[in-house]
Amino acid sequence: MAEESESKQSAVESMMSKISEKIHGHDSSSDSDSDHEKPGSASTVQAKIFRLFGRERPVHHVLGGGKPADVFLWRNKKISAGVLGGATAIWVLFELIEYHLLTLICHISILCLALLFLWSNAHTFIRKTPPRIPEVHLPEEPFVQVASALTIEFNRALKLLRDIASGRNLKEFLMVIAACWVLSIVGSWCHFLTLFYISFVLLHTVPVLYEKYEDKVDPFAEKAMIEIKKQYAVFDAKVLSKIPKGPLKAKKV
Repeated sequence: MAEESESKQSAVESMMSKISEKIHGHDSSSDSDSDHEKPGSASTVQAKIFRLFGRERPVHHVLGGGKPADVFLWRNKKISAGVLGGATAIWVLFELIEYHLLTLICHISILCLALLFLWSNAHTFIRKTPPRIPEVHLPEEPFVQVASALTIEFNRALKLLRDIASGRNLKEFLMVIAACWVLSIVGSWCHFLTLFYISFVLLHTVPVLYEKYEDKVDPFAEKAMIEIKKQYAVFDAKVLSKIPKGPLKAKKV
């Protein structure tokens, strides 16, 4: 009898241990499943975050990366401040003081040539070595690269204007017309140099501020884009849909 009771107790203990192992195994599997679900849910939340202009890369990559992006985002404060200060000095000279470019170049050339000429002839009296005027040689490769990049951009702009003028996308056509109209109004307010300087200052301020406060700016931009889409839908329903359109020609394969 004692042996039977001991065997029953051992069987009960083994059953209890198996049940507890199953319970703990189920808990651990559920924990692991929840751990696997957490990054997925975080990734889905990350994917749902609205970014201005639909970008998926950082602002530094959107601006092209490299040194120009470093200057615009103030990665090196001395260089950025120097570039912005130089642009401000040019704007003050030509816009506020109304100095002319050709006059400025001639005056700088006269001053430099006069100083070098006097120093070259008076070094015997001053008992100093004559100035070493270096030979300046401009390499062709940077100018060729800049010209090639500008050519590519101009060709893209001409292709875009051609596609818009062909009547394929009414939305892009209206956007370009509105942009040109706004630029014409702004151009009537100020000179080209002032407009260029304002654009230059905005390039040095807006990207760095947006990069710093993008988590606060993007929700407002999302609301603005939703409102713009609503207004465009209303305009499309009331105006654009009522414009008569000619028969579409069959596209050639």
